[in-house]
Amino acid sequence: MTSQADHILVVDDDREIRQMVGDYLRRNGLRTSLAADGREMRAALDTSDIDLIVLDVMMPGEDGLTLCRNLRAGRHRAVPVILLTARDDETDRIVGLEMGADDYVTKPFSSRELLARITAVIRRARMLPPNLQVSEASRLIRFGDWRLDTTARHLLDAEGTAYPLSGAEFRLLRVFIDHPQRVLSRDQLLNLTQGRDAEAFDRSIDLLVSRLRQRLGDGAREQSYIKTVRSEGYVFSQAVVLLGDDA
Repeated sequence: MTSQADHILVVDDDREIRQMVGDYLRRNGLRTSLAADGREMRAALDTSDIDLIVLDVMMPGEDGLTLCRNLRAGRHRAVPVILLTARDDETDRIVGLEMGADDYVTKPFSSRELLARITAVIRRARMLPPNLQVSEASRLIRFGDWRLDTTARHLLDAEGTAYPLSGAEFRLLRVFIDHPQRVLSRDQLLNLTQGRDAEAFDRSIDLLVSRLRQRLGDGAREQSYIKTVRSEGYVFSQAVVLLGDDA
């Protein structure tokens, strides 16, 4: 559950909507700040400790997708984001999740549903210990004999040969890279890679780990990258180095 200490930032250019959301969240024990645009959002982030951002997609000037992308590339990249999207705009939802949003709520929405989403996202974020949170500004990430191109979403071997990753493989690898040398349970991996679609007893994560191991050249016995921790989960054992675009 969320607590009274949780501080939610609502960013929406519609005054009535942000006021309605803010009032509802306050009545349910949350601290709430309101922002009408990206400038006010950044000011709030610079002056307050924000636990989660509720961010409208359709705003004039800097829209929500642009703000979400910039958040993930900056010093506030670890703050969870829930997007408010139009019900019939599937593209915004997909692009938003790809840019790093943690969840979305479609308009028109019930305040009760939004509160439930906020609670779930904060709970999910707190399942993990403090982590590295790789910045999207570092396009290339090196680990072991591999580099990951986070823009093209493919692996590069020592000779520079590119190996495309599926969306699921890329998300899982990013989770491991964001949390190197930390044991992650299957439930944590499911929540971080699948979010709202994760099922508590789904073991498909084991198959996905197996596929990613094959990509990285891990053998059944010699696990150089992703190691199994009996009765606990998996650990990404390699050190991670952030590189410049031309590295």
